[in-house]
Amino acid sequence: MTYEYVKAKSITLRDAGRDEKWLQELISKDPGILGFGEDVVVIQRERPQPTGGRIDLVLSDPEENLRYEVEVMLGTVDESHIIRAIEYWDVERRRFPSFEHRAVIAAEEITNRFFNVIGLLNKAIPIVALQLSAFLMGDKLCLNFVRVLDVMEEAEDESGEQVDRKYWETRGSKKSLDLMDAIIALVPKEAGEIRVKYNRHHVAVGTSGTNFLWLHPRKGGHVHFHVEPGDEAREKLMPRLEEKGIECGPHRSDAMKVVITAKEFEENKALIQEVVVMAEFRSRK
Repeated sequence: MTYEYVKAKSITLRDAGRDEKWLQELISKDPGILGFGEDVVVIQRERPQPTGGRIDLVLSDPEENLRYEVEVMLGTVDESHIIRAIEYWDVERRRFPSFEHRAVIAAEEITNRFFNVIGLLNKAIPIVALQLSAFLMGDKLCLNFVRVLDVMEEAEDESGEQVDRKYWETRGSKKSLDLMDAIIALVPKEAGEIRVKYNRHHVAVGTSGTNFLWLHPRKGGHVHFHVEPGDEAREKLMPRLEEKGIECGPHRSDAMKVVITAKEFEENKALIQEVVVMAEFRSRK
């Protein structure tokens, strides 16, 4: 299908007659607009804090056991906006330690100065920065949120906080752990002894080289996993997985993420084995 080109005019929300309350209300009705996934839901808007103040929005991703403490701001981000976001994130993570938490800053403009400051903080605090752009298309107002800074991902070759299998039996489910075991069983035996390490954020797998497979069993019975087959191999594998209806996407510069169910695994075992074998082979180079 060919779409007709329509020129959009950039505009600030204030010039469009909108304020932060309007933006909060919009996100409350459609949290997916932030780009954190369609399963994210709003827990509370303007949540009171015991230290004073209110969080603009608290979002939850129940599948990932994750919460987002969101501060929105029209115009250019400033110091107080950053401080509030971090303070509220810290309070919420202490109040609800069973969840992972992300501090989210959303503003119409994030200058280089504050981008650098947030980037430095991001090494110690999980901060996501979203830049909001507003456009007029005829008499319609359109918004677009772009993630200009994401959470610093844990170095997956590092052990992190080690746990045991029982931890993942609680965090995932028997069905998802059985599926995880089936994926690990695809590692070629000639590659050497298989190392399986249970960490708080993932289950890491390696052989004689570096780790090459990181798995996240989920309560729904499916498994998220990351592999590093290399950029060239990834570009060949992803279309084949998508053709089979398996959810996948790029992850970092040369890695890929895959979300798979037990049914998809059984129907496409040879293809999943190819993904695992390629990543394992590259880990020994």
